[in-house]
Amino acid sequence: MAKTENTPEHKGTIYEIVKYPDPVLAKKGEPVTVFDKKLKTLVDDMFASMYEAQGIGLAAPQIGLSQRLTVIDVSFKKNPEEKIVLINPEIIEREGQQCEEEGCLSLPEIRDKVKRAAKVKVRAQDVNGEWFEIEGEELLARAFQHEIDHLDGILFIDRLSRLKKDLTVRKIKKLIKNGEW
Repeated sequence: MAKTENTPEHKGTIYEIVKYPDPVLAKKGEPVTVFDKKLKTLVDDMFASMYEAQGIGLAAPQIGLSQRLTVIDVSFKKNPEEKIVLINPEIIEREGQQCEEEGCLSLPEIRDKVKRAAKVKVRAQDVNGEWFEIEGEELLARAFQHEIDHLDGILFIDRLSRLKKDLTVRKIKKLIKNGEW
């Protein structure tokens, strides 16, 4: 469900965030093949939707679109130059390890520590279809890996131990049953 929003900074659509266990979140996204004005509008709407939901990353499957597209801003609006759009991304290098707490807009209120590479290099396309490479460390590396996982149908809870994942899924099922999810 999307709503139209007209604010001074955004005159587009704010998308509702799809929550676990929606099947779109477990599906591998389709490659983006058309780079047009509609795609640029979608990217703007995704940034606005991400900010509205208080996130630093949002993947297309999280708004119900099974596409290989994600937006990231680890500065959360503080630095416009840090806004990143990754289309058809792939991680081409990984280095080191970090284990930090993660959350997800599709799993509200759920947080846990996840092991990830400390530094990654990503190859992706921009909104014009041009290929580029970008590196990220620490939080940005984690955001790249988290969002690209979404495009592969993987949620951060899939990276937890079986016991922790089972406990988390049980908690979510209880919240759903009680009408709180």
